[in-house]
Amino acid sequence: MFGLAEPAGRQKPGRSGGFPNMASVGDFNVLGASIPATKVELSVSCRNLLDRDTFSKSDPICVLYTQAIGNKEWREFGRTEVIDNTLNPDFVRKFIMDYFFEERENLRFDFYDVDSKSPNLSKHDFLGQMFCTLGEIVGSQGSRLEKSIVGIPGKKCGTVIVTAEELGCCRDSVLMQFCANKLDKKDFFGKSDPFLVFHRSNEDGSFTICHKTEVIKNTLNPVWQAFKISVRALCNGDYDRTIKVEVYDWDRDGSHDFIGEFTTSYRELSRGQSQFNVYEVINPKKKGKKKKYVNSGTVTLLSFLIETEVSFLDYIKGGTQINFTVAIDFTASNGNPSQPTSLHYMNPYQLNAYGMALKAVGEIIQDYDSDKMFPALGFGARLPPDGRVSHEFALNGNPQNPYCHGIDGVMEAYYRSLKSVQLYGPTNFAPVINHVARYAASVKDGSQYFVLLIITDGVISDMAQTKESIVNASKLPMSIIIVGVGPAEFDAMEELDGDVVRISSRGKFAERDIVQFVPFRDYIDRSGNHVLSMARLAKDVLAEIPEQFLSYMRVRGIKPSPAPPPYTPPIHVLQTQI
Repeated sequence: MFGLAEPAGRQKPGRSGGFPNMASVGDFNVLGASIPATKVELSVSCRNLLDRDTFSKSDPICVLYTQAIGNKEWREFGRTEVIDNTLNPDFVRKFIMDYFFEERENLRFDFYDVDSKSPNLSKHDFLGQMFCTLGEIVGSQGSRLEKSIVGIPGKKCGTVIVTAEELGCCRDSVLMQFCANKLDKKDFFGKSDPFLVFHRSNEDGSFTICHKTEVIKNTLNPVWQAFKISVRALCNGDYDRTIKVEVYDWDRDGSHDFIGEFTTSYRELSRGQSQFNVYEVINPKKKGKKKKYVNSGTVTLLSFLIETEVSFLDYIKGGTQINFTVAIDFTASNGNPSQPTSLHYMNPYQLNAYGMALKAVGEIIQDYDSDKMFPALGFGARLPPDGRVSHEFALNGNPQNPYCHGIDGVMEAYYRSLKSVQLYGPTNFAPVINHVARYAASVKDGSQYFVLLIITDGVISDMAQTKESIVNASKLPMSIIIVGVGPAEFDAMEELDGDVVRISSRGKFAERDIVQFVPFRDYIDRSGNHVLSMARLAKDVLAEIPEQFLSYMRVRGIKPSPAPPPYTPPIHVLQTQI
């Protein structure tokens, strides 16, 4: 978020924390799996519901269900209030949901006409239902989705309007500064080398690390630099949740000495510099042993400043479109598509790895693209009729218009081209990256952002050209996702990912980190549950996109467009015949 750690769900292998004896203080992930990207509030209205009451109008209620990823089971999430005697309800009770860009959250809204006090839904008249995803609501114009209610054959069940509003506390950050006085001396030859470690408490009483200050050498009265942290990371938006702060004396060998700790909360800290924000640092062991023990020093809050960040959803709500392009590797190393050993094998009963990666990522991104038309490209094949090798060909066979309708259209074009082209080589990425970059270069005003998904089986042949393409593309509104399928060594891809070392070409470094690489084999579910492996894959490859998107907008100074004015649904007054 603020250069503190990896985005959610992304654990890097092979990184050792500098604190081997303190797992909690080592490498940490500010936005750990439990912290949602943000929270959104859903408001529900209906128009022209079915009338199930003989002498008056229906008394509607809305019940929201969410779907578990693995077993597809629907679970009740919540209910609105009942509104008496109306076919055009605007429900007051909202649904507050965690929103992750990188996850597909399936929703089902069921409507009933309530006839009694019974909480059992089967005792009431069903008025119909609507299915959608949370991304579909957020990605609609003005984050407002209007859809027909279905579910009763032969009847018009009316329409439902669902509006999503991002909750404010999720986008606040705080800038805080602390100092300490008279800390315990821990070093034999000098004073202590103190630093602070902040933890937020979780629902189950455990603690998760969320920030570490720098070390101030050789002092018992340190003043740490001010630091910025999101309110989500600090307390998950819960102002009264306990925040535990530990004070340590830094040691070169990693065996840092514990000086003491104190607890506070966001609400207490938000009072700013005052007598309330001077904390005694307590070492429970010392306190237990020494009768005269008072404290191990004090820590004082010097300043507390709230800043509101613009969020990814502000841009989406203001109308920014995310354009999705897919590029598929048709090199001969994939194996003959008619053989079951081939990575391109068309098994009638299940998707191959290319199909799974494409569907997993595409089905989430398509919610943010209003026309649902996606360019689909191939590279590394010989094309009919003359067998020329191409590294940038349209899967649908139409170079003037490589667009396919929806992810299903892309899948269809992929299967069709497997039957007509000859797998060949080499594996060149630069042409497809440059293809998308040409489009991205023509709209730099923040109204569109481009995501290129490259699915490949292997070792790249044009490394120098690809690096140059990526360095050039890092100035443009685009991100690149590379999914490696099959058993090959993908070391070169890690270099393109640029998370460890920023990628460079001819002495020029990439302006932003725009490449995310993952090997598909890391996601294959051993129990054979492809739905789970696809969900995990999508989560990891898409988790960095909102931050990459925001980094482009920030560097360019592009502010979100204002959202269209809020919609007030018209109430249709039905003229009654006398």
